[in-house]
Amino acid sequence: MNATNTTTDLPLVLTMGDPVGIGPEIIVRAFERGELRNAVVAGDAAVLRRAGAAMTALVDEPGDLAAVPPGCLPMLAVPGLPEGLAALPWGRIDASAGAAAARCIEHAVRCVQQGRAAAIVTAPVHKEALAAGGVPYPGHTEMLQALATSAGSTPPPVRMMLANDELRVVLVTIHVALRRALELLDFDAVLSTLEIAHAAARGFGFDAPRIAVAGLNPHAGEGGLFGDEEIRFIAPAVQAAQARGMDARGPFAPDTVFMRARRGEFDLVVAMTHDHGLIPVKYLGVEDGVNVTLGLPFVRTSPDHGTAFDIAGQGRADPASLLAAMKWARRLAGSRRKVG
Repeated sequence: MNATNTTTDLPLVLTMGDPVGIGPEIIVRAFERGELRNAVVAGDAAVLRRAGAAMTALVDEPGDLAAVPPGCLPMLAVPGLPEGLAALPWGRIDASAGAAAARCIEHAVRCVQQGRAAAIVTAPVHKEALAAGGVPYPGHTEMLQALATSAGSTPPPVRMMLANDELRVVLVTIHVALRRALELLDFDAVLSTLEIAHAAARGFGFDAPRIAVAGLNPHAGEGGLFGDEEIRFIAPAVQAAQARGMDARGPFAPDTVFMRARRGEFDLVVAMTHDHGLIPVKYLGVEDGVNVTLGLPFVRTSPDHGTAFDIAGQGRADPASLLAAMKWARRLAGSRRKVG
């Protein structure tokens, strides 16, 4: 069964994230608020109980929620989790924690690929813990791309979008050093990002999405005075996108284009590098931000914050961004069904 053609009653699968970060806590807080309706957690039951869940109930399938007793947090049995996760110290990088987070992601992906779940919502992982646990990917985006690729196939081009109710930003480059990001930027990378952003925006409700492209350099290069990337490949990529029927515009000065989008002039902004694009969204409020991976054959969203090791285990974690991620996941999964 194709996950894009599932019935509307399929549940979300939430991954617990790093077991010593705030992921388990925000999941428990969301459950206590009654916000985990038609959702199940891929994780370790003992970890979720340590995070505050009074009772958990293991299920073999995401669709078995009707069998879960009232007041119990529904948990998917994830094979291959390391032992002793609930005994690990809060807020410390640990190889077994990173490996456990990866196992949960893998299990959630199988659920959506097999048509057993509507979408994935991932709690935060710690990149150093993933690396310590032998995971060969720097973050969720790259790992999900690999898991979406069948043996012998070319990985689907994916992009990271951070969004809230005021601003949606799609990135050309993500988790690489800034120097490396500059090396990765070219005509094909920008045009591919525009194509992915356009297709995704149509999938979640914009018939003719208006896409602004932020320049790389101050004042978008000022006609080549401050850098020529805009002239050499960013503007040509925008023109190529226009020739393919997309409403793409720019490149615009990056210090003003996000403000213009927030005021309603554009539906999305494409930014060249990670911090260039994410700082404006996060400034508007981490609690409202959602990370969406575009280009995957299934829906994946995530809170717009990290593992917050400094407050893990203290009962202070706010589930607002997780709740927003769940809202977006349901919305996007519903849109895919309509067009799928």
